[in-house]
Amino acid sequence: MAARRKSIPSSRLCESSISKAGHIPHPVVSRMPQSSGHGDVRDGEGEVETLMGAVAPPSDSSSYISIPVAELEFSTYRSNGNPKPLAAGAPLSSNENTTPYFSIADHSNTSLGTDDGPPVLGVSPLSIAGKQDAPPASHRSRNLNRALLAVVVIALLLAVLIPIAVVLQSRHARNEEARRIFEIRAFKHRTAFHFQPDKNWMNDPNGPMYYQGYYHLFYQYNPEGAVWGNIIWGHAVSTDLVNWRHLEPALKGDQWYDIRGIWSGSATILPDGSPVVMYTGWSNASVQIQSMALPANKSDPLLRQWLKAPQNPVAEVPAGYNADQFRDPTTAWKGPDGVWRLLVGANAGESGTIGTALLYKSLDFQTWNFTQRLHSVTGTGMWECPDFYPVSLSGALLGAETSVYGPTVKHVLKISANDMKHDYYSVGTYVTGNDTFLPESVNLDAGIGLRYDYGKFYASKSFFDQFKSRRILFGWVNESNTEDANIHKGWASVMSIPRQVWLDNRTTTDLIQYPVEELTSLHGRNVSYENVTLEVGAFVKVDGISGNQLDIEVSFGMPNMSRAALQPPELLAEFGQLECAQRSSDGNTGIGPFGVYVLATDDFQELTAIYFQVLQSPGEGLKILVCSDQSRSSVAPNLDTAAFGSFVRVYDDDQFLTLRILVDHSIVETFVQGGRTVITSRVYPEHALDDAAHIFLFNNGTAPITATMTTIWNMNSIHITEFSRT
Repeated sequence: MAARRKSIPSSRLCESSISKAGHIPHPVVSRMPQSSGHGDVRDGEGEVETLMGAVAPPSDSSSYISIPVAELEFSTYRSNGNPKPLAAGAPLSSNENTTPYFSIADHSNTSLGTDDGPPVLGVSPLSIAGKQDAPPASHRSRNLNRALLAVVVIALLLAVLIPIAVVLQSRHARNEEARRIFEIRAFKHRTAFHFQPDKNWMNDPNGPMYYQGYYHLFYQYNPEGAVWGNIIWGHAVSTDLVNWRHLEPALKGDQWYDIRGIWSGSATILPDGSPVVMYTGWSNASVQIQSMALPANKSDPLLRQWLKAPQNPVAEVPAGYNADQFRDPTTAWKGPDGVWRLLVGANAGESGTIGTALLYKSLDFQTWNFTQRLHSVTGTGMWECPDFYPVSLSGALLGAETSVYGPTVKHVLKISANDMKHDYYSVGTYVTGNDTFLPESVNLDAGIGLRYDYGKFYASKSFFDQFKSRRILFGWVNESNTEDANIHKGWASVMSIPRQVWLDNRTTTDLIQYPVEELTSLHGRNVSYENVTLEVGAFVKVDGISGNQLDIEVSFGMPNMSRAALQPPELLAEFGQLECAQRSSDGNTGIGPFGVYVLATDDFQELTAIYFQVLQSPGEGLKILVCSDQSRSSVAPNLDTAAFGSFVRVYDDDQFLTLRILVDHSIVETFVQGGRTVITSRVYPEHALDDAAHIFLFNNGTAPITATMTTIWNMNSIHITEFSRT
């Protein structure tokens, strides 16, 4: 496809785009090359052979011992936050295939290696100091014979030991190189500012809450491997929702009612300020049962120890429901009668096709009794991880405490549809008189309408942050590669960026989600451009910044179209997804596709495209589609590279189409129109790494588009410290 070349005057650069060196970076407009095919890539191919050649001893092998860099102290992080082994003593070459040796002066007898071989330790000549007066000749002869014998013995020993040492050293070096390669490949896709454990499998967020100055996040965790199984509750705390400290696991299966697994649940803050968690236990009979745990020491703000309630289990499956489809209790709330309530996910009907939220009540938070179904939707299957909470009708970003009800709020019923592996929500009215939920629109009911996220996002959990009066949402972001790949790299899954959630009061049917404000504390240097015109077929490389830890904000001028023809989209969850799957960022079908390439190589062999497209349906007017296209995100095989997306609401008074894109190595989270639509993708580039990962603005539509403002920040890495008992 032809690319239109255009220069951009420096007057359009914002002051913040001036680099530390004093020059002004400038976009580079180029001709788009043809995309290449995705060939197979064999991990580690050629690297071990190179190493074996490198450790071969020099011709005078009896005098040298090679010193591999693997025996030196390593630092696993660089200043830009990208994990990558670096020798502490001296820098490695930027070329990953460079033989992993470097020169190091050991002492005065050290002979340094050259570029053609490893560093070597030389053997200096033996020096014998004697008296000034010469000894008798016979003594000299005997001493000489003894010295010669000693030399012969030493030579024989060296002749035997040195080859053995060389062989052992070579084997050790190969093992260390294999370890080094493994660590590099395990870390290159590991995130730098998203929460994840240091190793092994993680899934659902559990029981998030704010308590005595700390945000607590529990999560499903397998301490024994990078696949699902052996599930316990991992536990981490934070003071800012950005940096985290791992604590000892909070709950492990050790009772008959949870011996096979500690499954998902929620936390509730009681009126006296103390927390309690409700969770699902998988019993010794493979039955799912609800249980309760309380902190061993309420004065400990870290809540490091938890005690299971002696009356456990506190809630069992009611008659007529399946005992192995009964899980994930919500945060509890109080109704107008002062009685506690919570929901448990279930299903009903023939083949379990009716998704159901079962309502339980308690007078004392100790004994819980099944009451009725709060809500059900036919055809939606098992409802996992339900969530139920109020949102303010005022349009304010402030959240509402979980027990608030009445005419000033609407309620959100969110469910995780096990059959489709997506999180759906519905906004409606909580009728306290008979404990039922009425959706604002039957077409947007739970499980068939709106989704929190149109990509990789599941089993989410929200909580009311009483410290800042807001509602915060976490979601599980799973992988898009194979189980074998997860085992190889030693970890699987990350947590989404914590999002603030509030109601779009212009519709009263939609939620808005946006990254918590604390995330901007990670901003590093930035570049900024104004009013970049993208002609038909053009793309613009954003100069002055690159990498795979980025926060990108782009606004495009509203396309030249009739506002009268702009119609609110039908937001049934799968409609936009199907449109994105049938399209491509390379298309040329009208207004768009136009948007941003991230994690892109200069030759476009790898890129992830986030783009808008204006669609016109006969008799339905214009609708705006947004897609995240992973089809060219990596040359590696065996990846899920499907395109994700949805339609987005655009109002008559909107002046711009906006994207905020968080790029963190293998995850790309996109917030559209200030968070009206969100898309999360997992990508695993092989070449678009570090300085080879670039950003482009592009327009493959049939009409010019203007990027009115583009600002990109490098993101610093967060601190995740390990568990300590102190």
